[in-house]
Amino acid sequence: MRLADRMERIGTETAFEAAARAKALEATGRDVIHLEIGEPDFDTPANIRTAAQRALDDGWTHYGPALGLPVLREAIAIDASHRKRFPVSSEQVVVTPGAKPIMFYAILALVDEGEEVIYPDPGFPIYESMTQFVGATAVPLPMHQEHDLRLDPDELARLVSKRTRLIIFNSPANPTGGVLTREDLERIAAVAIEHDLVVLADEIYGRIVYEGEHVSIASLPGMAERTIVLDGFSKTYAMTGWRLGYAILPERLVTPFSRLIINSVSCTSSFSQIAAAEALLGPQDEVVEMVREFRTRRDLIVDGLNAIPGVSCLRPHGAFYVFPDVSGTGLTGAELADKLLYEAGVSVLAGTAFGQVGRNHIRVSYANSQAKIRDALERIRSVVSPLAV
Repeated sequence: MRLADRMERIGTETAFEAAARAKALEATGRDVIHLEIGEPDFDTPANIRTAAQRALDDGWTHYGPALGLPVLREAIAIDASHRKRFPVSSEQVVVTPGAKPIMFYAILALVDEGEEVIYPDPGFPIYESMTQFVGATAVPLPMHQEHDLRLDPDELARLVSKRTRLIIFNSPANPTGGVLTREDLERIAAVAIEHDLVVLADEIYGRIVYEGEHVSIASLPGMAERTIVLDGFSKTYAMTGWRLGYAILPERLVTPFSRLIINSVSCTSSFSQIAAAEALLGPQDEVVEMVREFRTRRDLIVDGLNAIPGVSCLRPHGAFYVFPDVSGTGLTGAELADKLLYEAGVSVLAGTAFGQVGRNHIRVSYANSQAKIRDALERIRSVVSPLAV
């Protein structure tokens, strides 16, 4: 069977492949600590689960509107207007099964073959993959350790060309945990306005910030009308398996997104959307506690990694990842990731899963218990210490 040529251009998300390798190793009887998947280890809060159960009993088991149930779109508009600090109408909100479709729809709706998309490197791999899939050129914007693993707006400006259509960034960022400052965002906004570009702002980790406050670029003057805000429920409410994401769109993009939704997934699960409305409108105590615990884990893993010879780890300001430089071990990130899995039973990701800048890095998710993190650090030390150069 001959596949379409475009299938040669589509990538994957290595975290799932790494998790599969780790589980295969576990099946042989090995004990493995999972620090590869970006998934909160907490249960979905009880009030959200109860709302879903009630919705099932109340008959929310049928097709819903393509753009999402009105009750959820309104809840998102209210929450976003308050938290992201720019006026959002429910008519601008579209709900999707997970947040990845927002990336797909944005690129499909805006970018033609031969045009360019600027994306962060290291960054979430689907940005590059989907850009290449549609026949466009993915232009990496390097993020360097000396710049706190944040993108450099001056470098962004230099990468813009006549073919640039879209700028993508993620703050707080996967895989680095970096958080853009207001000044960073103002300079990105200036580039977008000067060149009349659309921005895809991936804010899926926007509630998981440890110092200061998350700033949405859409709240800056002139940016709401040219920004697609991507967000969802997986990370904030430990709802990864529920597959619930959303976008806040400029008005002109609502109809194109509606067509893409109808052609691809029809709509998002109705009872899940009722539960998502409860997530936003109900008590937020468990979210606050989850972020507090993540901050404790962040400090534990950063301090622990920096105490290991050959490893240098910045202290991230958001999300639940660290992206340590392991060049002092004499191994690449990919070589060390393999060694840690098969010799120490610790599953992490090679930095190159997120772009070429990460060649000498690994990504470690600290969405695991403090006890597991301490155990993992000891195992990492046992492998790395003899290697340090």
